[in-house]
Amino acid sequence: MDNKTTAIVSYITIVGWLIAYFSYKNRTEKDAYVSYHLEQSLGVFIFSIIISVITGILVTVIPTLSGIFSLLTLAPLILLVLGIINASNEVTKPVPLIGSFFERKFSFLH
Repeated sequence: MDNKTTAIVSYITIVGWLIAYFSYKNRTEKDAYVSYHLEQSLGVFIFSIIISVITGILVTVIPTLSGIFSLLTLAPLILLVLGIINASNEVTKPVPLIGSFFERKFSFLH
């Protein structure tokens, strides 16, 4: 896979992230662009897990607002789409809201 494809695939489910990661890991030349998008997509997947847990707790505690809380689970999907757009445009721009938090947090990707 070339750099652009690897960056895009990293946003397509956790399986796609694993495929992109192992493809990138075996390369002799590392690229900051691919590392950046691997970081961003992993951050979105971690955020997705956190949102799912929080939403599950809130739905259990306040069941009458379950529809509203369920809308929170769409946030990671929107962030993944925005990440794919950034990767396809070959820019290293963080995903909104959470992207800057995950910059340079995963040293094993560099």
